[in-house]
Amino acid sequence: MGAGVDPWLTDFIAAEGLPPDFAETALAICSPLAERILSQVGEPGLVVGICGAQASGKSTLTAVLRAMLEDHGLVVAALSLDDLYLTHAERQALAREIHPLLATRGVPGTHDVELGLAVLDGLARSDETRLPAFDKAADDRRPDGVPASGPVDVILFEGWCVGAVPQADVAAPINALERERDADGRWRTFVNAALAGPYQALFARIGLLVLLKAPSFEVVLAWRQEQEAKLRARLAREGGNLKRAMTDDQVADFIAHYERLTRHILAEMPGRADVLVTLDDARRPRA
Repeated sequence: MGAGVDPWLTDFIAAEGLPPDFAETALAICSPLAERILSQVGEPGLVVGICGAQASGKSTLTAVLRAMLEDHGLVVAALSLDDLYLTHAERQALAREIHPLLATRGVPGTHDVELGLAVLDGLARSDETRLPAFDKAADDRRPDGVPASGPVDVILFEGWCVGAVPQADVAAPINALERERDADGRWRTFVNAALAGPYQALFARIGLLVLLKAPSFEVVLAWRQEQEAKLRARLAREGGNLKRAMTDDQVADFIAHYERLTRHILAEMPGRADVLVTLDDARRPRA
């Protein structure tokens, strides 16, 4: 890949408002990872799973990695687990029929796994495929996806729990949300069963699993609160609706939905990930 910084990377950093030293991080992580992927490309549709907790930099890494691979002549598609969320109406039905906490998107059981499998299949073939897109502001899937033509060489599949495996026991609550709003364990049992079932068929398609390992769940919470603070500041500057951004307390409540599985991933996945990127508190790679 070379040690220099390509002009497109400089432009990308400027466009995304990233700090200038991000170039060092990109080269430290993405260059060797791109080389690893290039060495594994064979049949169309190699799925690279990129797992990382909220605000760990998955989307940014995916964008840089895609550009690097395309610079080597590969046809690359990117798919986010977030874009596979069930529709608002479907999640409302789950909330009524199974547990109210399932109205909140994010945990296993709130994604359309069959849609994900169909997208991966279409991208690996010569089909015309539409990549799903989820509108988080509207909390619903967009009616029209993004057209994509297969076959592609590589599919970068990123998400906070991509590649995760279920827990052996979810009986004991781990935070206030579980103690107070899931006292009988129905929600976390449903989530764990979904992860053990349909999601394993989806994650079985992964040919290379990459984990961006945060230092701790507490650091993940701080990262998400930092994100929302920046959004509040931007909305204030631009005269936007401040209700679009969460307060620190709201972030803490929101991320509590993901605490159990995030802690499980941080403890379990490093031992089996194909590529482990250990991050420090500033999201810089330590190893």
